[in-house]
Amino acid sequence: MTIFKAESLATETERMDAVLEKQKSAFLAEPFPELSIRINRLNKIHNILVDHRDDFAKSIAKDFSSRSQSETELAEILPLFEGIAYYRSRLKRLMKPQKRRTPLMLMPASVRVVHQPVGVVGIVVPWNFPLFLALSPLVGAIAAGNRAMLKTSEYAPHTGSLLQKVISENFSDDEIAVFTGGVDTATKFTQLPFDHLVFTGSTHVGRMVMKSAAENLTPVTLELGGKSPAIIHQSFPIDEAAKRIAFGKGINSGQVCVSPDYVLCPRHKINQFCDTFAQTIRNAYPTLLDNEDYTAIITEAQKERLQQVLIDAKEKGAELLTINQADEDLSGSRKLPMTLVLGATEDMRVLQEEIFGPILPIIPYDDLNKALEYVNQRPRPLALYYFDWDKARSEKLLKSTHSGGVCVNDTMSHVMADDIPFGGIGPSGIGQYHGEEGFKTFSKAKGVVRKGRINVTHLIAPPWGNLNFRGLQAFQNLRFRKRRTD
Repeated sequence: MTIFKAESLATETERMDAVLEKQKSAFLAEPFPELSIRINRLNKIHNILVDHRDDFAKSIAKDFSSRSQSETELAEILPLFEGIAYYRSRLKRLMKPQKRRTPLMLMPASVRVVHQPVGVVGIVVPWNFPLFLALSPLVGAIAAGNRAMLKTSEYAPHTGSLLQKVISENFSDDEIAVFTGGVDTATKFTQLPFDHLVFTGSTHVGRMVMKSAAENLTPVTLELGGKSPAIIHQSFPIDEAAKRIAFGKGINSGQVCVSPDYVLCPRHKINQFCDTFAQTIRNAYPTLLDNEDYTAIITEAQKERLQQVLIDAKEKGAELLTINQADEDLSGSRKLPMTLVLGATEDMRVLQEEIFGPILPIIPYDDLNKALEYVNQRPRPLALYYFDWDKARSEKLLKSTHSGGVCVNDTMSHVMADDIPFGGIGPSGIGQYHGEEGFKTFSKAKGVVRKGRINVTHLIAPPWGNLNFRGLQAFQNLRFRKRRTD
């Protein structure tokens, strides 16, 4: 972790202030960028990814000490290409004013909605996907016609430095600017009077970011996390569920805001689930220590936190099933083996905190309604995963639970669906981006009423109670008479 002196922090703060002022001035000079300008900026981001995809994969691997280039391609680079392509093909339609219904009282007139860029968007980038979670909201902000400032994570310094370099080579400061630095710099960043602020991180820090933004009445999009459950219906093939959950949990060693946090499994199938899950992990990662396919924990502090969660569970009576096929000593690395936790109780940290690592509690249930009650009694998660071939039952579950997003018979893939919104609810987040909803998040939906040359308002103008007004009132009373409620 880099230590920043007070002078460098002051200099960086001054630079942030200056860049924000520059971007706001540039936005006033170009408050509604044309389609061609937005497409050109999206193409620049696309080309940055094409030119530097290997560089980004290597920088991310350095930040984690070990992460596969294939995993970075799958989880970060390819979804960004898809997101850029989505906006590039739909921007013309999204930018077009939307016609709306004209009420009788306003006729003759036209009513429409214009989506106007909000201005300058601030983006606070987390460490777990330091490329995707930097550029994904940026793509939405640029598509909507905004300018943007990014603050990268101090825990991913190699990626942050590379991103700062390539952005500065392709964009002027008054378009897009990237800032690195530590916690103090991030704190100052969130206090800036942006026109919109995006933060991805923990619920605890999200509360502080929202307080900072409130000082400037800055609208926020908070992408947080929470404990995302996976629920397996008793009729679903348990081996198939275990394999699909294992794939999702293995991505980035569970360091994902939408990673399955715990599994609600039919009691009589727990042993079979654990056996298949463990074998799937062993097949995917036969070794851990020198295997770049198995992602390391981002810092020693994070690894220590996860180890303490396991110690706490074991001391309070839980059974730990550690999946370490080669029985390697990982003490000198930042690798942590996947561990299943059986017999977890509510007084254990493993059920109280978002895990954000390769630890998965398996909780037995006997009745699906009780399992849903367990989920609904807890803070609303960022994601919910349900395994059931029965579509009617799945639809019923969708309507009886609240979560930011849902995958049926899969985990985490909803994040890669560009045409649906991504975002949490309550403790798992506020607001959303991706797709059309992302365009709207970074836009001001401005209602516009336009009157023509014909003006009929004078026909009902005061003095009130004139014949025309009484006629209009009688007609409206007939339209809006009482309706049946039984």
